[in-house]
Amino acid sequence: MAWHTQVSGRRRLAAVLAFGLSMLAVAQPAAATRGDADARATVRFATFNASLNRGAAGQLVADLSTPANAQAQTIAEIVQRTRPDVLLINEFDFVEGGVAARLFQQNYLSIGHNGADPIEYGYRFVASSNTGIASGFDLNNDGRIVTVPGAPGYGDDALGFGVFPGQFGMAVYSRYPIDYERIRTFQHFLWRDMPGALLPDDTATAAPADWYSSAELDVFPLSSKSHWDVPIRIGNHAVHFLVSHPTPPVFDGPEDRNGRRNFDEIRLWADYVRPGHGNYIYDDQGRRGGLTPGAEFVVAGDQNSDPVDGDSLPGSAQLLLDNPRINAAFTPASQGAVEAATLQGGANLTHLGNPAFDTADFADSTPGNLRADYVLPSRQLRVTDGAVFWPLLADPLSRLTGVFPFPSSDHRLVWIDVSPPSLN
Repeated sequence: MAWHTQVSGRRRLAAVLAFGLSMLAVAQPAAATRGDADARATVRFATFNASLNRGAAGQLVADLSTPANAQAQTIAEIVQRTRPDVLLINEFDFVEGGVAARLFQQNYLSIGHNGADPIEYGYRFVASSNTGIASGFDLNNDGRIVTVPGAPGYGDDALGFGVFPGQFGMAVYSRYPIDYERIRTFQHFLWRDMPGALLPDDTATAAPADWYSSAELDVFPLSSKSHWDVPIRIGNHAVHFLVSHPTPPVFDGPEDRNGRRNFDEIRLWADYVRPGHGNYIYDDQGRRGGLTPGAEFVVAGDQNSDPVDGDSLPGSAQLLLDNPRINAAFTPASQGAVEAATLQGGANLTHLGNPAFDTADFADSTPGNLRADYVLPSRQLRVTDGAVFWPLLADPLSRLTGVFPFPSSDHRLVWIDVSPPSLN
């Protein structure tokens, strides 16, 4: 569920050439050689849309119940070679009791792959997702209300697109303690309760913002999956891991209901981290307000929004990148993305953005490769390093990312190292 439509009209071949030799310093094997001792000086945060979603309920648990699933082995090896301390996995089906998350640790992360050392996460968090939950309404306005999971049209009428409850969920893994008592989730925050919400309009009527009826808006959440504030205890500080996976801004019509939802899903975190801007926000326990002033945080996830290319609403990604509370000065990059843009051509050569910053390998004709995945720290957190795990084809590790059909995912793991004040 990570798609865009390329709409920009300039070639970015110049960006490919301009980046050129400067990328020689960003070697993927450097990420693979990081030792666990490095975590004492810095903390590595990462996001990875790993495409560990399945087409039916129960399939992910079945696949992870033995250590033999090839895709899960590849995903695990990527994690082992990059060695994040705190990791968000997008598109990881939600299973009650955290069964799938436990099996992935037990049967994949805890087993070394092709010479990579096992990695142990002592703390995990999963929670329910709006994906695949029947709304009881005709949310795509096609004249049918589909309430049978898996039936044609079911996903479009669900609270978040999914053919069964929990499809395309999320999971957080951490080597540092998670403060479970202080976790906040925003699965049920209603879209209509965001001031200035970009509610879609039915262009066939004169009334404004009327794609959804008032009854539908009474139950329609902003988050297509969920938004989680997961405090990570690092030294004597908490770093709030703010994770989400906004809906792709396509698969709709002139009302642009998904593009508008994508924008406002991104906006939720942008408001949450700015004092005075998030007073309207309430969590699933009824507590109101955003982060306290001065709180340390990292925003992570597949935002489904490229700053300059793709089909998201203009300014969507900039809600985070230009946020005064966010340190966006460092952009993770890779040599592999530059190489892919050059070799694949097509829409990639018309993009405005620097191809080194791409994080997802999408169709060459449209939308082309995009920067969709972000790890963005707060101003107090000093970034010391970071990259996108996208090896050059000549690198032996390129077998982990590959070309379509991908052995792992169409997205790449993105990581940054930060130095929280608590470690200085």
